[in-house]
Amino acid sequence: MLLYATFSITARCPRTGMLGIAVATRVPAVGAAVPHARARVGAIATQAWTNPYLGIDGLDLLAAGASPDEAREALVTWDPDIQRRQFAIVAADGRATAFTGDDTHAFAGHRIDAGLAIAGNLLAGPEVLDSMHEAFLADPDTELADRLLTALEAGQAAGGDRRGKQSAALRVVDVEA
Repeated sequence: MLLYATFSITARCPRTGMLGIAVATRVPAVGAAVPHARARVGAIATQAWTNPYLGIDGLDLLAAGASPDEAREALVTWDPDIQRRQFAIVAADGRATAFTGDDTHAFAGHRIDAGLAIAGNLLAGPEVLDSMHEAFLADPDTELADRLLTALEAGQAAGGDRRGKQSAALRVVDVEA
């Protein structure tokens, strides 16, 4: 378990059905633990005191037919340290949810919209999430990967991770994982 205090955006493109996650942090190799995606199933970002099984098991739950809310509730029940965790889920049908534990580092929070979940902890402030949300929605005809990167850049410009920046990752899936 590593502290990936970070900010991320997890989304589905309604035009293509593609799913993706963009994430940035002060910690090296963020792409190794935070983003989880499976084509035609969903995408999950797991961060704060990261438990990668929230992503792995969450995708299995979605694949078995659970809704994002059902998957969130199951994951919250399964993890004894859940209050130290944060995760965001977007299903292949665009339903989204997120969880921010009470013991994540401030500022911590999330934003949910249709086909979109933005989450962050140890942030400069809520403006990071708000800027990401606004940037992602600004041009819906742009390709998903570009929209995710634009949102990440907007979050960084709004202050991002309070500790600075060191690594980022982008993961997009289409018809194959």
